[in-house]
Amino acid sequence: MTIFSAALLLFLVMDPFGNVPVFLSVLRPVKQERRRWVIARELLIALGFLVVFLVGGQYLLAAIGISESSVTVAGGIILFLIALRMVFPSPGGVFAEDAEQARDAPLLVPLVAGPSALASVLFIMSKDPTRWLEWLAALVGAWAATGVVLLLAPNLSRLLGDRGLVATERLMGMVLTAIASKMVLGGVAEFFGI
Repeated sequence: MTIFSAALLLFLVMDPFGNVPVFLSVLRPVKQERRRWVIARELLIALGFLVVFLVGGQYLLAAIGISESSVTVAGGIILFLIALRMVFPSPGGVFAEDAEQARDAPLLVPLVAGPSALASVLFIMSKDPTRWLEWLAALVGAWAATGVVLLLAPNLSRLLGDRGLVATERLMGMVLTAIASKMVLGGVAEFFGI
């Protein structure tokens, strides 16, 4: 895995385009001049969670005795489920339930630094822990790209419209499905020594 492919994987999992409608609805009551500050603060909190998992995740896996192939398969399954949700949204709307949850919690920890992103960080780090600086660079790159999209959320919403955002989300879900399938097949092959 290269730095670019790791960053692309993390960017897709963080799903900034899918989170744009959630941010717009949750931040509606916040004054316009404070919105960017709130998003920047939440981005820093999310980055903190992801870096802690990147650095300490391998020790957690070693402590509970989980193999690299298990992490690969589990990460692939989680990514596949996330991708399915992106491609086939729920009937009540793609983001309806997330918007309600985000009102009661920090915005970016469940949305950007959620279980799928944390599992992906563990997967990337478990591949080659000696390249941790490269993985950190990939993480920061994906985080920065996500931050740019979220900071430009009002502009993107006007430019793409609701249908454009949903189409982008579904396209990202298709790419994520392919990545998830590759992860599962790679983990199974690794487990059986193929």
